[in-house]
Amino acid sequence: MSSPPTILVFDSGLGGLTVLREIVHARPDANYVYVADDAFFPYGHHSEEQIIARVVPLVGELVARHAPALVVIACNTASTLVMSHLRSAYSVPFVGTVPAIKPACASSKTKRVSVLGTKGTVNREYTRRLIDDFAQGCEVTLVGSAELASLAESALSGNDVCDEDITAELAPCFVGSGENRTDTVVLACTHYPLLLDRLTRLAPWPVDWIDPAAAIARRVSELLGSPGRESDEARAKIIFTSRRPHTLSQALMPFFGGRVPA
Repeated sequence: MSSPPTILVFDSGLGGLTVLREIVHARPDANYVYVADDAFFPYGHHSEEQIIARVVPLVGELVARHAPALVVIACNTASTLVMSHLRSAYSVPFVGTVPAIKPACASSKTKRVSVLGTKGTVNREYTRRLIDDFAQGCEVTLVGSAELASLAESALSGNDVCDEDITAELAPCFVGSGENRTDTVVLACTHYPLLLDRLTRLAPWPVDWIDPAAAIARRVSELLGSPGRESDEARAKIIFTSRRPHTLSQALMPFFGGRVPA
């Protein structure tokens, strides 16, 4: 029997766990290595040049160490900058994460869509090109949040995060009134689905929240080919680039399909 493939999932912090969860559900036959670059978190506080200089060699080291069958860059900020560099430098397949503007605009009834991301992601030319190509007549509001990723990370770590802080980051997404108000919000940072229950509760009116994680999982499964049988040998590991010990095993297990990450 062939050994399970290894999938490496990389993010600036713990937000990529929302993507990992969907991939594990689609491919329970694989080994998983999740890497949180917490030593450089949050990426939104760094320049484009700094992120490229940081991520490209770091991912190369991880590829050499873990020999993955595939690498997922589960971070919008990094994906909009480094994918071409990674694909040029390394032969392993890469799957990125980009704002799900196309499906959001296709499904919007009121033609008012908001894109909620980090300041770096919403200001990037890549995101504006997606709007130019796929807005389909929608009015797209770009909302750059300075703090929501950190709030999500803090909440997952068990800290208290007050509703007022979340609401302040969320409020600019909701524009218009009546039949001309926002009806769709793109979650353009993988951290944000960690707060989805609270985002839904705190929203001034109901909207569709667009999370690309399931689509990423489908793409990963396609690239890997037919799944094997789930095996007791399949492993899960989490790495923090700061090398800090983590005490989150119970909180992280659901993202790893019930496995306890080493």
